[in-house]
Amino acid sequence: MPQIQFPFFPEGVTHITALLAFARREGRVTYFNGSMPVFFHDEADLASFRMITAQFVVSGHATQAQIARAFGVAKISIKRAVKLYREQGPKGFYAPRNTRGAAVLTAAVLEQAQRLFDEGLYTPEVADRLGIKRDTLSKAVRAGRLHARTPAKGSAALLITSKSERTRRDSAAPMGMGAANIEARVAASMGALDAVAPEFVPALDVPYGGVLFALPALLALGLIDSTPGFLELPKGYYGLDSVLVLLAFMALARLKSMEQLRYCAPGEWGKLLGLDRVPEVRTLRAKIRLLADEGQAEQWNAALSQRWMQAAPEQAGTLYVDGHVRVYNGDQTELPRHYVARQRLCLRASTDYWVNAMDGQPFFVVHQAVDPGLIQVIEQDIVPRLEREVPGQPDPQRLAAQPLLHRFTLVFDREGYSPQLLLRMKARRIACLSYHKFPGAEWAQEEFSEHPVRLSSGEVVSMRLAERGSCLTNGLWVREIRKLTDSGHQTAILATDYHSDLVPVAAAMFARWAQENFFKYAREHFSLDRLIDYRTQEISEPIRVVNPAWRTLDGQVRSGTARLARLLAQFGALNIEQGIEPQHIEPIVRKKAALQEQIEQIQAEVQTLKDTRKTTAHHIAFKELPEPQRFRTLSTHSKHLIDTIKMIAYRAETAMANILCDNLSHRSETRSLLRALYATEADLLPDYNTRTLTVRLHHMANGYSNEAIRKLCDDLNATETLFPRTDLRLVLKLGA
Repeated sequence: MPQIQFPFFPEGVTHITALLAFARREGRVTYFNGSMPVFFHDEADLASFRMITAQFVVSGHATQAQIARAFGVAKISIKRAVKLYREQGPKGFYAPRNTRGAAVLTAAVLEQAQRLFDEGLYTPEVADRLGIKRDTLSKAVRAGRLHARTPAKGSAALLITSKSERTRRDSAAPMGMGAANIEARVAASMGALDAVAPEFVPALDVPYGGVLFALPALLALGLIDSTPGFLELPKGYYGLDSVLVLLAFMALARLKSMEQLRYCAPGEWGKLLGLDRVPEVRTLRAKIRLLADEGQAEQWNAALSQRWMQAAPEQAGTLYVDGHVRVYNGDQTELPRHYVARQRLCLRASTDYWVNAMDGQPFFVVHQAVDPGLIQVIEQDIVPRLEREVPGQPDPQRLAAQPLLHRFTLVFDREGYSPQLLLRMKARRIACLSYHKFPGAEWAQEEFSEHPVRLSSGEVVSMRLAERGSCLTNGLWVREIRKLTDSGHQTAILATDYHSDLVPVAAAMFARWAQENFFKYAREHFSLDRLIDYRTQEISEPIRVVNPAWRTLDGQVRSGTARLARLLAQFGALNIEQGIEPQHIEPIVRKKAALQEQIEQIQAEVQTLKDTRKTTAHHIAFKELPEPQRFRTLSTHSKHLIDTIKMIAYRAETAMANILCDNLSHRSETRSLLRALYATEADLLPDYNTRTLTVRLHHMANGYSNEAIRKLCDDLNATETLFPRTDLRLVLKLGA
């Protein structure tokens, strides 16, 4: 049997394992396996050290932890060495490093780069043209070997900046975070500046840079050029155009409140506007109040609505009206209670009545501090305005010659069902579409036939439709159109449009869901219900409200009637008792007598309450309310302004979605892609020689989206949009 030999190490070694050790002598490291030296290298030879220790690990003579502990090196460096040994073997540690060296920026390359800088190009363009790294070129500029200038400004060098560099500069700004334009701010404080002019500087990786892609659509919809005569700001640092563009960008970027701007880098948002920084929230609120407090915002919205109708008269021919309840959870005032269908609760709220196009795009909104109901709002507030503003209405001669012709069409839900309203609208030559509130018996299924119906989205679906004439309770004959679903349910529609064919009428009615979808989308993505202004105001309009005394009486009548119904049910149940023995009959008689007395008493009380309710006014003027029950309404001036900007933002997004839908296989993906676009970073590269502002968007999540965005860029660039108050033409592109 062979005898095991114990290892005998030389004196002064450091053990790695029980069988492996090393010693440092005279600038050399020697490795021992027992008493035998197996490898040595100079102490400065790092490559050999990494190679032999990695070999020990790979061969199983030591673990990574034992090597790291014995030599006092980081374990991660041992891991890298082991990985290199396994992939390339010992030669991997002695291969020459793959570097470009100092030969990249030779004298000839430096001379060529400087010539391009003198021509007005920026670092990214120069680096791309010369085929070298941008960081390499930037280091040479910072070291003074190259000088990057901005020829159009004719002043000191202006370099393209990274986000980290801008953050560092913004935090060191002498007048606060990002407030670097000291001269203009001092001039504005002294009243010597109307508004600072946008001036773009090269910047990489600007957050939310993708919102600049929406600028052509925002400007085309009248965000800036429609304001003269309606909106005006006094002299100051921030101009009207900068404030409006900022608010529109915030809406598209899904900043749900102005307070969220506190947590965004002000300097980075300022780059999107060509400013050193955006205003603070307090300043922004002050600007909004200046724009809205005199009622200018409401007039501006009316002008924009008329402009949108004139631009799309086919959309203005069929208008959708519906109320949207905005719940108020604050304690500034005690608003009246409204039933909120989406929450199935009666809550304190106000009501806004929106007028939208068939595809859901909004035209205008009517705010009601006290909701009088859809019918009254249509007749008193909406129809008079539409009669003035809807384009393409037939002239009186055509209306007289064609008795069935109408001016335009209103579409609303069952809340607006009223034979009297339909009759009055017919007299004004306005067609109405609504659901039948009392459809009656079902029609025979043989009456229904298949019809191809084109929806507002362009999709063609098949519907089983049937039509009859129907006489309402007031003698008005209308068209009744029914749709038969697969489940057998029949949806009944009433129409006073006697001129159009069956299919367009059905398509118009069922497109009402586009308005519901607008409410849902605007609540989720544009914060439609969010409170804009915390102020309240007196109700000065001569409005009528429900009389509190009548409401109290009505509640008592309802309560008494319910109690009476329960007692009558108990009294009737006693009549079917089957006991005939005297001991059974006597208790029943006593119970019936007691119930009869109680019923007669409650009947008398209910009748008295009904008589009193009949003589009590149902509605009274607001000024007649008792002082403790009066309330103040929420201020709506700022809301009109912000709602109008949200309308513009929604319309701009819709216009971009309509362009994208041709490049995407699924139309439902367009808005999701646009939301991702608005949140994507971009590089801003102004060129004052060619008068362009290039917005270079970072790549999207996948190639499919990239291709769609590239085609969107082509359509947007064709508009040749200039950034407001500059001569810089927007050039939108994806990637380098």
